[in-house]
Amino acid sequence: MRAVFLIMQYKETLDFMYAQLPMFHRIGAAAFKKDLSNTLALCEALGRPQEQFASIHVAGTNGKGSVSNMLAAVCQAAGLKTGLYTSPHYRDFRERIRVNGQMMSRKAVVDFVTQHQALIRQIQPSFFEMTVAMAFDYFAKQKVDIAIIEVGLGGRLDSTNVIRPLCSVITNISYDHMDMLGDTLEKIASEKAGIIKPHTPVVIGETQAETTPVFQAKADQAKTSLVFADQQFTVRDRGEMQQGCSVFDIQPKHGPATNLTVDANGPYQAKNIATVLQTCAVMQQLPFFASKNIHWDTALKQGLGHLKAYTGFMGRWQIVGHNPTIILDSAHNEAGIRFAFRQLQDMPFRQLHIVTGSVNDKDLNKALPLYPSSATYYFAKANIPRGLDADLLQAKAAAFGLTGKTYRSVRAAYQTARRAASPDDLILVIGSIFVVAEVVPSHTKHPKDP
Repeated sequence: MRAVFLIMQYKETLDFMYAQLPMFHRIGAAAFKKDLSNTLALCEALGRPQEQFASIHVAGTNGKGSVSNMLAAVCQAAGLKTGLYTSPHYRDFRERIRVNGQMMSRKAVVDFVTQHQALIRQIQPSFFEMTVAMAFDYFAKQKVDIAIIEVGLGGRLDSTNVIRPLCSVITNISYDHMDMLGDTLEKIASEKAGIIKPHTPVVIGETQAETTPVFQAKADQAKTSLVFADQQFTVRDRGEMQQGCSVFDIQPKHGPATNLTVDANGPYQAKNIATVLQTCAVMQQLPFFASKNIHWDTALKQGLGHLKAYTGFMGRWQIVGHNPTIILDSAHNEAGIRFAFRQLQDMPFRQLHIVTGSVNDKDLNKALPLYPSSATYYFAKANIPRGLDADLLQAKAAAFGLTGKTYRSVRAAYQTARRAASPDDLILVIGSIFVVAEVVPSHTKHPKDP
């Protein structure tokens, strides 16, 4: 009975959070705050928890979730008690806040909201601001050694940007959330560069002509070092699998070639692995880590080789079925979708079935031309207020030669695709994390260690 009561309390707590707090994934830009005052006020009232643990801050348009999970896995494999903050979630709100791969308990969520309801009503934070404060408070109370903190949106004004990290990481820059971050790569890069702090080393995942000067100027202003991961490591997917893991060839700029087995699929992960390798190279030089006597090569191999077991990583080129092959991928912007379909070109299949949906503030004129016209489409509205109506999506897609039927839900579209597909076909679910969330397998348990 006690367990049932707690689950009911947890549901009521989430209902309160969703109903009372402006939530970006439900209402979009209206939930985006233009300063950090609410987060700072919450953290001040909580005793400044963000100052009570070491952290690594990860921003970027694509790959920041993968990089955050990979860094957390490496830190766990190194024997560090590791917090991981990511967003949004797929199945359960608590996916956002983990310690050593274990989701924050339902009781801890209920207790936090119950204890601080008066504070929440007084400050009136957004859903994201409150969640960030909750995560920082939890990490402080759990006495984590290190926390990997993924930026939610942008960087400069993101609620997570109240930490003073040991290292700042920016994976790449592409077009996304242009209504809030700017309509050029330079403007978007300037917002992401807002996480760069004085005398704090910076790792940039990809060298891009438009954004390099922006990052260099910000690093110079902050009097800190800047290094581009793709200039230090060449990483290539070998195109082979070992026990469900991908094998990547690693060629450092200085040092012998090697390889890594990574529990994540997809050649596009090569860029993320390069970013992780360079970040770890920077971390090795920091006094905080130097005092921990970490065997970095072992931690990298163990952490990346057991990524899902360490962190519960999901939703990125996740293969969930065979005969037909079924792949779930959270790509939702131009660059991510381009990578996904480039990846499909190397895969054998007879017919491609695509289950897709979007949110109503995406620029589909950039994304839809990347979708193959030869596929059979199953259009659906993601079950969130920002979900784009399936009929509207179908009409927009038709303008680019993409044809298919609409369905009342993502799950209905997915089940229809499964019934229609032959064993040698391929089903891809793509277009939004909220589309993938409706069909991704539930992960209720994550082992502490593999």
